[in-house]
Amino acid sequence: MTSKYHVRSISLPSRSHPSTLRIEDELNMLKTCEASSLSTSESIFTGLSGLEDLYQCMDDLLHMASTQQVLSQNQHEKCIDELLDGSVRLLDICGIARDYMFQIKEHVHALQSALRRRKGDSSIENNILNYSRFRKEMKKQGKKLITELKQMDNKFGASPLLDQDHHFSAVIRVLREVNVMNTSIFQSFFSLLAAPISSKRTRWSLVSKLMHKGVISCEEKQENVNELESVDVALCRHTFDVEKMQIAHKRLVTLESIIEGLENRLECVFRHLIKARTSLLNIISQ
Repeated sequence: MTSKYHVRSISLPSRSHPSTLRIEDELNMLKTCEASSLSTSESIFTGLSGLEDLYQCMDDLLHMASTQQVLSQNQHEKCIDELLDGSVRLLDICGIARDYMFQIKEHVHALQSALRRRKGDSSIENNILNYSRFRKEMKKQGKKLITELKQMDNKFGASPLLDQDHHFSAVIRVLREVNVMNTSIFQSFFSLLAAPISSKRTRWSLVSKLMHKGVISCEEKQENVNELESVDVALCRHTFDVEKMQIAHKRLVTLESIIEGLENRLECVFRHLIKARTSLLNIISQ
């Protein structure tokens, strides 16, 4: 997987406020990690883990008395509404991502069960067909979500912070940066699900054709193919011998492990998103 979505930076204030220094450090570390890696399942797992650390810093920031005071005093500012609106959509998108992880696991379990029944069972082809339809729809929806995330990215920071208290401006800017980091990591996440999306002749179709021509074999390692594409390749033939079944099963086991890891990280991020939104709502309602 080679596509990469770089984090669009909202310039942090030239004079950082003491209360935002820790979260700024976490943001900078996560940006460096994002910029230096490709969109693989491993890098996305790392990015989601980084979001957890980032939200822990954000939670500490929102629990500071000075932060709560300055946000409460400026609760009617448009930028506050923008942050709340953004948090709702990020929750929706994280929920969609979790749902896809659950659905992939369900399909993987069905395929594993069908493969265990061995040759001659029509459920193998039926489950492959169902999985292929699901993958096609997931890619389609993934592309749409990537477009939406890009649009969200452009909206964050739209309201200028003119003549605002320095502390308030610093807090708003880092909270915006957290949202921007979310959109970057979720773009990478859905890029993984929707891959390949950059070429009409995708790696998947090319590898599939080469396999049918006997140029490469199912078991050949595909360094630039992610775990989902690897399963696609293993399932590309509807007639399985014992060796191909074993290869398909092995790749499904690997995919299941990856999906479970991502699902756990997404669950943690989802909880952090809820907690952050609740904290912000509590502050401005005081």
